[in-house]
Amino acid sequence: MRSSRIATFLLAALLSCTAWGQYPARPIHLLVPNPPGGASDTIARIVAPALSAALGQPIVVENRPGSNGNLSSELAARAAPDGYTLLLGQDSQIVISPHLYPNLGVDTLKDLTPVATLITTQMVLAANPSLPAKDLREFVELAKRAKPPLAYASIGNGSQHHLTMEMLKLRAGIELVHVPYKGGGPATVALLAGEVPVMFGGNSVTAHIRAGRLRGLAVAGKKRSAAFPDLPTLSEFYPGLEVTAWLGIFAPAGVPQPVLMRLHDDITRLLAGSELRDKVLGVGGLEPFVSTREEFAALIRAEYAKYGEVVKATGVRID
Repeated sequence: MRSSRIATFLLAALLSCTAWGQYPARPIHLLVPNPPGGASDTIARIVAPALSAALGQPIVVENRPGSNGNLSSELAARAAPDGYTLLLGQDSQIVISPHLYPNLGVDTLKDLTPVATLITTQMVLAANPSLPAKDLREFVELAKRAKPPLAYASIGNGSQHHLTMEMLKLRAGIELVHVPYKGGGPATVALLAGEVPVMFGGNSVTAHIRAGRLRGLAVAGKKRSAAFPDLPTLSEFYPGLEVTAWLGIFAPAGVPQPVLMRLHDDITRLLAGSELRDKVLGVGGLEPFVSTREEFAALIRAEYAKYGEVVKATGVRID
């Protein structure tokens, strides 16, 4: 009797492995937390065709903006754990939103499974050329003297762009007035028009800095940016003040390991290849980000803890 049960278990396991070994057997839906045109949408539409070819099934990109990306997180978390619904998740919705929204409908650490990293981007402290500050030191000195305080733009309340400036305020001992916009495009337009003098931006400001329409003051990453090698890092002035934005692929919790491994291996192989790498680098300000699933999970846990401390220190809240 016992041998019969063991045989039944082994047969079921074999059939399960065979079924998942045939993954995918139908189109996969990739949820994007922002409207068309932003960095996450651009990366989704670069990665989707290449991943579709590798998997042999269409990748349907669905823009599901709302609530600072939280809507797409909830949709992904509630989807069947079969690998046919994926999320292109941005750092803010995974590691920042849980500390800002008291009634968030998803536990991003438990309900979503990290699959693969995609890209990182250096945020740049960009200023309108009319601002009488040529570098970070002059900006801090100007901000200390300004009455009323200088304003700064962000891509939204509670975004990484917002919290990075709040961290700079704490470290530099300056006062600034936050003006949130609905995305990087509108915030950059406001900066170009002089409605606000300064902001942290990603690829939305890169081309404008290169063209001289905006002035770069510093970058926020751990090391100097390949795009702006002459700009110092924030940590050169304020040790430990380091912020790197990233995007990655997530799946609902419970997706079988063979599916997660297939997705991770194909995505990382594609990112390591010259064709996809060149397309990512061509966007401007973005770099491919390849890691193991374990490294990705460790990054998420570390940044979740870091931003929890930042939110507590700054008192930022979203109702």
